[in-house]
Amino acid sequence: MQDSNTQDSGSAMRHARFGALPERIAYEDMVEVKEASPRDPARDTYNPEGASNLLSCLAWDLVL
Repeated sequence: MQDSNTQDSGSAMRHARFGALPERIAYEDMVEVKEASPRDPARDTYNPEGASNLLSCLAWDLVL
């Protein structure tokens, strides 16, 4: 078992090396609010040429 002098010196050494914890950052300072971009209807239309790309990726995901 350690005596209190050893624990105190260890605590002092840790404090000298690492110092204090940084100040807390408010949640509001970490979050950025942006307006959403409008939805592009052309993006949601069916593209037969692009469908083969999606299906081939699905095949690789399923290891077929």
